[in-house]
Order: sequence, then structure tokens, then C-alpha cells
Amino acid sequence: MLRDRSRRGFLADIGQATLTAAVGTGLASDMGLIPRAFAEQAVDDDTRLTFGDLEPLTALMQDTPLDRLIPTLIRQIETGRSLRELVAAGAFANTRTFGGEDYVGFHTVMALAPALHMAAELPERSRPLPVLKVLYRNSSRIAEFGGRAKETLRIVENALCECCLPKERTVAEHLRDAVRAKDMNRADAVFAALVEKPVESLDALLFTVQDDTEVHRTVLPYRIWDLMDLIGRESADILLRQSVHYCVKSERDWKSRPEETRVRKLLPRLFDQYRLESRPTAARTVDDAWIDRFANLLFESTAESAAEAAAAALAEGISTDDVAQAASLAANQLVLRDAGRSSADARPGKPAGSVHGDSIGVHASDSANAWRNLARVSNARNSAACAVLAAYQVADDRVNRGGDFDKQRPRPWESDREAVRGLSPDRLIAELPAAIRAGDQARAAALVEAHSAAGAEARPVFETLLGFAVSEDGALHAEKYYRTVREEFASTRAAFRHRHIVALARVTASEFGTPAPGVAQSRELLKL
Repeated sequence: MLRDRSRRGFLADIGQATLTAAVGTGLASDMGLIPRAFAEQAVDDDTRLTFGDLEPLTALMQDTPLDRLIPTLIRQIETGRSLRELVAAGAFANTRTFGGEDYVGFHTVMALAPALHMAAELPERSRPLPVLKVLYRNSSRIAEFGGRAKETLRIVENALCECCLPKERTVAEHLRDAVRAKDMNRADAVFAALVEKPVESLDALLFTVQDDTEVHRTVLPYRIWDLMDLIGRESADILLRQSVHYCVKSERDWKSRPEETRVRKLLPRLFDQYRLESRPTAARTVDDAWIDRFANLLFESTAESAAEAAAAALAEGISTDDVAQAASLAANQLVLRDAGRSSADARPGKPAGSVHGDSIGVHASDSANAWRNLARVSNARNSAACAVLAAYQVADDRVNRGGDFDKQRPRPWESDREAVRGLSPDRLIAELPAAIRAGDQARAAALVEAHSAAGAEARPVFETLLGFAVSEDGALHAEKYYRTVREEFASTRAAFRHRHIVALARVTASEFGTPAPGVAQSRELLKL
């Protein structure tokens, strides 16, 4: 589970790293902001990002030939390197190489924190496996991308201070304007200005992120935040800049889109109409029946209607977390009701009938989970916006991404339940791996639902599903979705949390059959 943390502490540390970029590494070192090693390593190239004591390990992630990577990383572990250090170095190598602008690159950085969480759930000897799996993917893509010669992210040379920006707009508005103008250099420079008020860094970024609802735009800042909580926050600004770059690149890539997306007009209107800036601070208590009804309402609504329903609920004093929890349950229905990938849409690793990878349900669930978690750590205005957008995005996914979900029944069906009726909890768990290896989504879902209905502890189910989340490729989504379900299961009301683990069982059966590169070698060298 995520550790409790101080949002103020998290964001305050952002200022230190941003100030480093603004004043230069030499002066920053003299001021005691960074280790001297950082400054000395930066002398050779004034614009190249370096990472202090982790720089050699970061370079190793970029420079080691892929056929020697796993043995090299295992030697690092054997000589005392922690998994946290390996993940940190992998994140730094990813960040300066891709900067949030490469599809496989940003998917991989989003998988690093989940991989480290997964490691903590495994027996000690097996803990390196999920980390090595994602680091192998990371270095493989870095090599394909061009390695150190093609690094995207550099030190911000034209960093602004808040006093340089026109006063009639906030720094958050200036950042959003730079992104809308597709001006990468100015967006970087404005983001650096947030050193003046470090507590606003994440909030300013979310003000821009909320300009549109799209899975990677939504999930990337949350998984970066989660990553920083795991590995330390010394280079927080560098990691968060990936989200800035992603947003700018998205604006550039959407050549045929209207000048303003629907949500850019809708969100300000709802804030004004429902006075969300001044909504009640004391949350109104709701029961399980309200959560269930509201989740069904969101599932059945258009995107605009769902957003309005969420805004109205917030105005009535419903908590942002209750609204976001309902959105997560609505997204879960997209996984359970998915008819599967059509033959026309089948791809290597994503065959016809599959529901894993970039399926609508997995994307919707990851997005709802990200909005819910971001609402917990942002200011009151952004917290309300995150809840409204969680509702908007899940309804938009159902209506506008295809799938005819309202015409599908959620798994497991009654015939699936009948096939496992009468089995003991132990037998249900014993039969789960075979169902997964057979790719039998219906049976896997029915086994897990029956296990939950029996009141049995969820731990053995998660242990079984975790093994497959580690071994299988999952089309870039195995780690993220496993972690999404882990988080939602822990924070969803007892009456509904089983729905998430049933969905994970279905997705796990779907993704089986494409082993992840690097895992077999890792198991062999670790003697597992």
C-alpha cells in the first residue's frame, strides 16, 4: 500500500530541484542544494541532466548492451545496491532519454513504481523479478531510441522566475497557456518559475493536465508522483517535466482537433454553475447504496451528464473520494463487460477476444485510479476537478471509444458461476492457475468471484495473480493494472471491492501466453 505522506513535504522538495535548474549547478552546490558530485559531473555539458551519486548507475542503464544487462544488474544487487536505487536510476535514465515524449518510454516509466510495489509483495529471493523485468524493457527501448546521443530532456537554460511573468494571470495559467500554444521551451521555463512557490508545483501541473481527458495524460503525473514517493524527491522537477512535455506533444499531435476540447469549456462552466470553488468542506456521509447507484449512473450517462452529476454531488457535500470511487467502479464495469478485441483489431500479443493491454476497460480503470489518487494530494480546486473529470472520462470511454458496453453482461455470467459452484475456497484457488494458463477469462473470473463470495481472504488470489503479472508481458500494462487493482481493492468499500479483483483475474487470463522479455533469464540467474 502507499505510505502516508505529507503533500506539503512532497511539493516543497520540488522547489529545491527546480532552483538547481534555475541558478545553475555550480551555485546550487555552493548553496548546499545538491551534492558537489552533481555539480562536477555537470561541468562537461552545461545542459545535460546528471544525477549525483546515482549517475554511474543511470549511465549503466543506458550503456550496457542488452544481452549483458540482467547479469550486470544482478551483480549490482549482490554488491549492495537496493531495488529502490535500481528503480531510481532506471527512472532517471528513462526521463532524460524520453522526456515523456515516447510511447514505450512513458509506459515504461509508469510501470516502475508498480514494479517496486509488486516486489514488496514477493518472497525475498523473488523480489528483484518485477524490477528487472521493467528495467530490461526500459534499457531495450533506450537502445532502440538511440541511447545517450538522443536524450530529450536537458537542463532548463531559460528558466523564469514568477516576477518575470505578467501578474494578471497565475503561474498555473501561464503554464497552461504555454502548453496550449505548443511552446515546449516556454512551458519548461514557466514550470521552472514554480520554484517561487513550490507548494503549487503539482497543482499548477494538474491545472494543465485537466485540459483534456486521455489515459496517458491522466495516469503519467500520478505514476510519476508515486515513483517519487518510492525513490526520493531530489529530482522531482525533472520527473514532473515529463508530464509537461507529454501535454505539449499531445497538443502538437492533435492537428485536426477543435481549438478547445469539450472538457475545456465544460469544466469552467460546472465550477461556476455549482460554485465548486466554495463547496462544503465537511463531507456528507453516504451509504453503500448511494455509491452503487452513482456508479451505475456514471456508467449509463454521457460524458457531459456524468460530469454534471459529479459536480452536483460535490456541491451537495459528497466527498471527492466517494465520487471518484464510484467512477472507479464504473470503469471496472468496462473490464467486466468487454466483449474482447475484434479479429480486425488483433495484434501480436493482443489476440482476438483479449481484454488486456490498451483495452478500453484497463485504460478507464487506470485513469479513474489516477484521478482518485491525484484528488487526494492536490488543492481543493484540483481535487474537485479530478473527481469531476474521473466521472467525465469513464463515461466518455464507454460512449465514444466503442465496445457497446451497455449491451454486454458483466462477467462472470450465471453459466460461469454454475461451473464452479460447490468448490471449496482452497479448490477455487488451486484451479485458478490452470484457468489462467488456458486463457479462460470466464472461468478465472468465476473462480475469483466465488472465492470472494465465500468470505475467504483475498491474499492467496493476489499471490496467484501477482505471479502472472510478473511473468507475462501484458502489452505494457501488466504492472500498472495490477497496481491499480491493488490500490482500488484496498480503498474501495467492502461491499464492492471484490469486483476489482474479479476484473484482474479476467485480464490476467487474457494476457497469459506472451512471456515478458528478460524474466526467464532473471529467474535462471537468481536460481529461482
